[in-house]
Amino acid sequence: MKKILALSFAAMLAAGANAAEPKDSAKSNKPVFTTIKANPITSIKDQNRSGTCWAYSTLSFLESEILKNSGKTYDLCETFVVSHTYMDRAIKTVRMHGDVSFSQGGSAYDPIYCLQNYGICPEEAMALPGTPIGDSLNNYNEFFTVMTPYVEALAKSDAKKLTPVWQKGLQGIIDAYLGEKPTEFEYEGKKYTPKSFTESLGLNLDDYVSITSYTHHPFWKPFVVEVQDNWRWHQSYNVPIEELTRIIDTAINEGYTIMWGGDVSEDGFTRKGLGIAYDAKLVQSLSGSDAARWLRLPATKKSEKYDSLGVNAPELVPTQEMRQVAYDNWETTDDHGMHIYGIAKDQNGREYYMVKNSWGEYGDYKGTWYMTKAFVTYKLMDMMLNKNALPKDIRKKLGI
Repeated sequence: MKKILALSFAAMLAAGANAAEPKDSAKSNKPVFTTIKANPITSIKDQNRSGTCWAYSTLSFLESEILKNSGKTYDLCETFVVSHTYMDRAIKTVRMHGDVSFSQGGSAYDPIYCLQNYGICPEEAMALPGTPIGDSLNNYNEFFTVMTPYVEALAKSDAKKLTPVWQKGLQGIIDAYLGEKPTEFEYEGKKYTPKSFTESLGLNLDDYVSITSYTHHPFWKPFVVEVQDNWRWHQSYNVPIEELTRIIDTAINEGYTIMWGGDVSEDGFTRKGLGIAYDAKLVQSLSGSDAARWLRLPATKKSEKYDSLGVNAPELVPTQEMRQVAYDNWETTDDHGMHIYGIAKDQNGREYYMVKNSWGEYGDYKGTWYMTKAFVTYKLMDMMLNKNALPKDIRKKLGI
């Protein structure tokens, strides 16, 4: 028995020695970031088990706008926006007999619409996320299990006329899980309504524009990006791909931030805090794999290959055609909203955008993701920013 244990221990030491080289290699290739420009942001939040990234990222963006304008720090209430938005989305879903989807997702325009039409409150004026159901963070699993059939039953009903109480019933469900929205509240010694509080923030909500880049609509004109969560049918201005980084870089360098909506389902978007537009064919070649072997590798093994290359991983150079093909074939999907606030570079000089996420202080960089410029432009669905942050020639071309 002792001999077997000794042999096993020796085998473990040998295995550890063999494993040391790729680990050391991966460590030596780990990015070391130098910040070029970082604009002020508010604290990292956690959306937890809810599909509300659109609310967290857009309100984070607006909080940075307030910081830029006044130097004041606010914690705006995502739940207030979510409550109004789900009711509005249910009404449209029912009105369209189910031809508009009802789901947890949304767009950057939803919080803007809410502030314009209903106002907003600070976080402290409503029940904290999760507390109505005895949790400490959002958990929408049961909430949507209850609410979705209610909305779909009405939307698909063969009734000739709906009763006037269905919206009250739905609001009851929303209030039970999220808490009731305040009509009046006190903040820093003053009394407000949601609308008067919004007015006090000093935001011009007409300043915010959405930008995208696709070829199935003409450039320099607005159009409705055809994704399910753009259910309000808000328009985005269409620009060529090469203008995307120029717009973002100009905004950041002028002290503005950007709300980014896009695809994070790619291998290059890691849970550790990176977003890299990997050139999979070159990675295969560098890792000594042919296409057939590469396709047979499980996701964990592919991830190990990518991680071992680190900052030396080859990237795609996104083109307009690549963006369009990925959108048309559902490869680029409308997954997640995040808040771009800065620019950094790694030890090889590759530049990244610094992006605030809403998953708490998660990942290697405590809630910030470093996403390469190639990843951000390739996988962008649309982005929102202050029109005053646009390069002057682009703003003139767009007529805004």
